[in-house]
Amino acid sequence: MQEKIDGFFEQQLYGWDLAGKNYAGLQKVHKRYVALDDEVSIGIQFNPERIYSSAAKVDDKSIRERKCFLCQENLPVQQRWLEFGEEYLILVNPFPIFPRHLTIPVKEHTDQRIAGRMGDMLDLACELDDFIVFYNGPKCGASAPDHFHFQAGNKGFMPLENDFEKFVKTVVDTINGVELLQLENYYRTCLVLEGADRDALVGSFNGLLDRFPVSPDEDEPMLNILVSRNADKWRIFVFPRKLHRPSQYFKEGEERILLSPASVDLGGVLITPREEDYNKLDARIIKDIFEQVTINPQP
Repeated sequence: MQEKIDGFFEQQLYGWDLAGKNYAGLQKVHKRYVALDDEVSIGIQFNPERIYSSAAKVDDKSIRERKCFLCQENLPVQQRWLEFGEEYLILVNPFPIFPRHLTIPVKEHTDQRIAGRMGDMLDLACELDDFIVFYNGPKCGASAPDHFHFQAGNKGFMPLENDFEKFVKTVVDTINGVELLQLENYYRTCLVLEGADRDALVGSFNGLLDRFPVSPDEDEPMLNILVSRNADKWRIFVFPRKLHRPSQYFKEGEERILLSPASVDLGGVLITPREEDYNKLDARIIKDIFEQVTINPQP
């Protein structure tokens, strides 16, 4: 599958003008790092093309009034796909964050809900071993909450991957024989399930999912999830959420910051489509945004 993806990417960048232009544009994207303390650093990317995602209207009315851009019949003429199993398509994301950025929707138009799909996520991470696979909940950064999809980006892009290796981790619990770990002093709660047994990991994740509160008007807890395959083990990173967008998103004038945190942001790279926000973000503001949108970092 990885070899197929490499060839597929080259074909799409050559044969699809929009994708070719935007991936070439990544060479001009600005990026800097902000230290939150002596150990935690957060990347900030100024990426104007991500305005379509950061500013996406995801209220029910707006969704009803637009065509679903993940349904096959609505895909651009130049966009091609690979099939994964019987249910999924693998697409090149035309508005990339990563040098290699995939969107992986199901063929059927069905809501963004993670229940029953962790096994698929693990399988994708196993097949796409150069990628980290991620899921944004319907009110946690998904710009298409009406059509189920994963995304994937190449490994080595987010600080989270190295942070897991170097940070102190507390064993919170054991679920179905799989240890549940928490990264300490990380400014946002990051829970990690690590193991080599696929079925045990699926069961452990389902057990963890049942622990989180669900709002009366929602079908699942607010979560961002990232999965990677390392050697013979998977890692499931779970970021529990309490808010979709921070207060700065809704302010006016110079106080406004157009940042809608999702998996990549919580993984350590904040995506800003406006240059003024890229220049404005500092350690104080970043800590405040994390505190607003994620649950209190306590075991």
